[in-house]
Amino acid sequence: MSEQLRRFFSNGTTAEIAKRLLGKLLVYHSPDGIMSGYVTETEAYLGQSDSTAHAFQGKRTPANEALYGVPGTIYIYSIHSRLCLDIATQAKDVPEGILIRGIEPYQGLDFMNQNRPRHGFELTNGPGKLMEALGITDKQMNLVEFGEGALDFDLRNEKVPHQIATTARIGVSNKGTWAQKPLRYFVKGNPFVSKTLKRDIDLKNYGWQEK
Repeated sequence: MSEQLRRFFSNGTTAEIAKRLLGKLLVYHSPDGIMSGYVTETEAYLGQSDSTAHAFQGKRTPANEALYGVPGTIYIYSIHSRLCLDIATQAKDVPEGILIRGIEPYQGLDFMNQNRPRHGFELTNGPGKLMEALGITDKQMNLVEFGEGALDFDLRNEKVPHQIATTARIGVSNKGTWAQKPLRYFVKGNPFVSKTLKRDIDLKNYGWQEK
């Protein structure tokens, strides 16, 4: 992993990093070719104290071991038969992470459309959808650091959100008050965000600042 990426995933709280990820370019060097997209939606999970997190109360298994890795370690897990992409964000053995919930396609749109039957805004506006669109169908990249394998972030190529919205996380287990914590962040007005209503879409700039 580059020093720039390591600093990015090490600097700040998990919630702060989750907000900073919005607009960053996720890149997948797939067997078919490069696919990429700007991150539009994230959720922060705060480890051992977070009753909705996979590492709540220090749970540590082979399945969630990636969460205990160095900052920027890839954690792929399945829920409801769909894969999700998560990133470890704190020091080694501090199991906090960020779920990537949506991306706005940039490169490789043809590949994405081949991988997923639903197109348009439905292509990548959810965590399972974006993994299907990228054609990631297994957990082989688990425990690999971003930039050391097929998945990377291009921090030089980014968009800047006009406004970041914050809500409770979506679909987490209703265990105590943590289910209602405002730890979901998204680019307001962007159509590649889960559960966005048509009336809330910024059709001119998709919620990004004009350059």
